[in-house]
Amino acid sequence: MCAERVQRILTAIMLGLALMFLAQGAAGNALSLKIGVALQLFIILMMLVWAFTNFCPSLWFFNKIFGPCDWNKQKSDK
Repeated sequence: MCAERVQRILTAIMLGLALMFLAQGAAGNALSLKIGVALQLFIILMMLVWAFTNFCPSLWFFNKIFGPCDWNKQKSDK
């Protein structure tokens, strides 16, 4: 596993959680609606930080743990 892949998986999980909370909020649970909106706002803000500064805190952290992906590396068949 490499940093970019882990970051994309984490983003997908966070969007799924936000959707779940928003759906529960639409069903009448006010706290879930607030949590869903807060998660969605957090994801949007992090994407904007990444877009404007070319710095993604989660990628910085995951690069330290997993290392960057080497997308150009060919798998050798042995």
